[in-house]
Amino acid sequence: MSTNAEAFDRASRVIPGGVSSPVRAFGSVGGTPVFVARAEGALLWDVAGREYVDLVGSWGPAILGHAHPEVVGAVQAAASRGLSFGAPTLAEAELAELVRGRVPLAEKVRFVSTGTEACMTAVRLARGATRRDLVVKFAGCYHGHSDALLAAAGSGVATAGLPGSAGVPAAAAAQTLVLPYNDVKALALAFEQRGHEIAAVITEPAAANMGIVPPEPGFNAALRELTAAHGALLIYDEVLTGFRVSDAGWWGHEGRVVTPDLFTFGKVVGGGMPLAAIGGRADLMDLLAPLGPVYQAGTLSGNPLATAAGIRTLQLANTDVYARVDVAAATLAAEVEAALRVAGVPHRLQRAGSLFSVFWGVEDAVTDYASAQRQDAGAYRAFFHAMLDAGVALPPSAYEAWFLSAVHDETVLARICTALPSAARAAAEALTP
Repeated sequence: MSTNAEAFDRASRVIPGGVSSPVRAFGSVGGTPVFVARAEGALLWDVAGREYVDLVGSWGPAILGHAHPEVVGAVQAAASRGLSFGAPTLAEAELAELVRGRVPLAEKVRFVSTGTEACMTAVRLARGATRRDLVVKFAGCYHGHSDALLAAAGSGVATAGLPGSAGVPAAAAAQTLVLPYNDVKALALAFEQRGHEIAAVITEPAAANMGIVPPEPGFNAALRELTAAHGALLIYDEVLTGFRVSDAGWWGHEGRVVTPDLFTFGKVVGGGMPLAAIGGRADLMDLLAPLGPVYQAGTLSGNPLATAAGIRTLQLANTDVYARVDVAAATLAAEVEAALRVAGVPHRLQRAGSLFSVFWGVEDAVTDYASAQRQDAGAYRAFFHAMLDAGVALPPSAYEAWFLSAVHDETVLARICTALPSAARAAAEALTP
C-alpha cells in the first residue's frame, strides 16, 4: 500500500504529468490526485485504502454503479472466449440492435473505441456526404481531441477558429467555425455568409463540458431548420448524454422533436469499457467503408469485451434505473443549493436531466461558454477539497457535470449531505471579494 503522493510521484516519472488524461491531474483544483485502487457501487477506494462516495462515475458510464456483478460477469465470460479477434462478432450486431431500439434514427451503427474517434468519424462522414469542408461547432462544447474539433473561438461571428492546442495546424483549425452556444442569430449569419461551404453543425444537444448548459427552448430545432435549409448535416454528440439522461439520451429527453442526421455515443453505451459509436441514417452510414468511400477502421473497434459490457448495461438500464438516478440527482441538487444558500454563496445550479453542475459566484443564467467562464474557480477549489477531505469525490474541475447512479441510495446521499455545510462555508470564505 502506498499514499496518493507516492503513487503520483511514481507515475510522474514515466507518464507525462503523471496521468493519462489531463483533468485527472487536479490542475484546476490543486493538490494531489486520488489514485483509485478499486470501486464498487457508489463507492471507490484509493491506493491508501481510504473510502469515498464517488460523484464522477468514470465521467458517466457507471449508471448502474461501479462493478455491477452482471456487467462484470458478462465481461468475464467474454474474456474467457478471447480478448480480441480483429474479426466481426455477433455481439456487435446485438449491441447495434439495442442502440437502434432506443434511438430508431440510428438506422445503422458503427463501433469505435473512443468518443474522439466517433466525433472525428462523424465529421469525416458529413464532409464525404456533402463534399464540403467547413464544420460548425459551439464554444465550450467538447467533441474529443481531433485536430479540427479542438479549434477555439475566433475573433467575431463565423470567423475561422484558431488552434486550441499546440500541434494543431492552423489550416485544420480554419476548417472549423466556432460560434456561441444557444445563439441562433450567429448560426443564421454563418449560414448566410458561408452556407455553401458548411458540411455539418456538430453540437452537444445539452452542453455538459462547460458545466451544464441546457439548450434554450427552440435552439436545437433551429439547428435542424438551418442545416436542412442549407444542405448541411446535423450531428448530435451524445457521448455524455446518450443513454444517461433517458433511455434514448437527450434526443429522447426532449421528446424526439428534432431529427439529427448523425449521432455519436460513448460512455454508457460501452458500460465502462472503451467503446463508442456513430449512428444515423442508413444512406449516410453506408458511405463508410467497405460500402462507401469514407474510410474508418480500428483493430479494437467493437471488441468482444466492450460489446459484452455495453449489451448488459443497456439491458439492465431500464425505466426503474432512470427513475432512481433522476430522484437521486434531484435530491442532491436541492441539498447542494440549500447548503450554498445558508452559507451565502452566490451560485447557479443548472440541470440537464439527471446531470447537473454548479456555477460559483454567479446567479444569472449561464447560456454559453462566455457566461460559464465568469464563475469563481477559487470557490469551487475550496469546496472540492472540503468534500474530498470528508470522503466525497467530486469532478476535479468546476466545468464538469456531477454523475450519480442507480445505487446512490438514501444512505449514500446522506453521507454526501453531511459534508455539504462545511464545504459550503469553505467556498464562501474562498470567494473572490
